[in-house]
Amino acid sequence: MFKKAIVRKPCPNLASGITTSNLGKPDYHKALLQHARYVDALKDLGLEVDVLEADNRFPDSVFVEDVAVCIGNLGVITRPGAGSRRDEITLIKEVISSNFDHVESIKEPGTLEGGDVMMADNTFYVGLSDRTNKPGIDQFRNIMKEFNYSVHQVPLGDILHLKTGISYLEDNNLLLTAEMNEIDLFSSFNKIIVPDEEAYAANSIWINGTVVIPAGFPVTKQKIEAAGYKTVQIEMTEFEKLDGGLSCLSLRF
Repeated sequence: MFKKAIVRKPCPNLASGITTSNLGKPDYHKALLQHARYVDALKDLGLEVDVLEADNRFPDSVFVEDVAVCIGNLGVITRPGAGSRRDEITLIKEVISSNFDHVESIKEPGTLEGGDVMMADNTFYVGLSDRTNKPGIDQFRNIMKEFNYSVHQVPLGDILHLKTGISYLEDNNLLLTAEMNEIDLFSSFNKIIVPDEEAYAANSIWINGTVVIPAGFPVTKQKIEAAGYKTVQIEMTEFEKLDGGLSCLSLRF
């Protein structure tokens, strides 16, 4: 069960963020509204939400998931693979230190972004991507070994992050794209396959028995509900324009 979340407000410079989506520039004011509804949804699901102020120096800093991994009494401060995002870790150190007894960091030459890190029970799956490299995964594995978690490296194709294409919904259930379904590491899970035309919805988040999903993906919504979950829909159009998904907008622990 999750008790708390950390989010950061979108900054006015949001439209300068990194993107490959070709969906146009995000509307800052619309992004603020969508973010506020996201925060409300987390609160409605029982979470205490720590809302950090926007920082206009870092257009992508709303995607707070990438700069830390949080579990139990451990916070790991990452080292983003995107050079323009690397100094975002200076923004998160204080709040991580205040929430966790143990704080570790990924160090050069390692890179690790939280969007590549998926936890399923006592195992972490970490995507080897353009943003997360092998030295970063090896460092993360060594940290997690000390806390009795195992770490598996997952080779990725063209997707940005591991969790772009897969989400763990607890109870041995995965929500994933057809591409991720081909990976042998996930063969033992029950699978909910997202149709190709709704691939964006593969990034959804389980919170205390409910699955928060992006609005506008009816087939995926029906499949998740057929698996026994309640769902909550959040408009995510402005963050999709920046390659961002639901999990990207918060640290949940």
